[in-house]
Amino acid sequence: MAQNMTARPVLAEIGAAEAGALRLARQAMLVAVGVALLTAAAKLKLPLPPSPVPISMGTFAVLGIGAAYGPRLGLVTILAYMALGALGADVFANSSATNSGLAYMMGGTGGYLLGYVLATVALGLLARRGWDRSVAWMALAMLIGNVIIYVPGLVWLHGIVAGGAFQPDAFATPLAQTLAWGLWPFLVGDALKLALAALLLPLAWRIVGDARA
Repeated sequence: MAQNMTARPVLAEIGAAEAGALRLARQAMLVAVGVALLTAAAKLKLPLPPSPVPISMGTFAVLGIGAAYGPRLGLVTILAYMALGALGADVFANSSATNSGLAYMMGGTGGYLLGYVLATVALGLLARRGWDRSVAWMALAMLIGNVIIYVPGLVWLHGIVAGGAFQPDAFATPLAQTLAWGLWPFLVGDALKLALAALLLPLAWRIVGDARA
């Protein structure tokens, strides 16, 4: 199952023969589509009170766009999404007219948003190595991406819990509360999203990619 380490095209580059202004216009369109998909996926959510972090399709969209767009265009897309959120647009899972902007981004989901940026780039780099063309490799890439999202997410959330949100009547330690709020409820859903992406990306290559790459 060894992979070719030569940089390979990603799905978003299939059929892209434009140059100059046309190429920039195509990339701008892809960024706009990506931001729209990220927003829609974030709003497909299941709240889990009292946790500030809902189950959503956001991670699936983030990792999928990273793999489909590659590291550079993926990074531009996720940063555009974050910039809209920072400016107050209602693009995040729990954002609203009264809970948005930088104040929202510095809340309980702040670390996960940082993880989104890092994971987008990571999935793009792995796709450049051809990991998105194999079910097994894509599953591993998704697993890596999820870990990259969870690490800063849990560190950030633990800081909030330990900094004043700890509920000693309900949890033995701040760490136990952090894991209960930010990890355990999401594992089954993430496993399902991992399996879905591991099937869809290689299938997309078989349909439109390999014959033209």
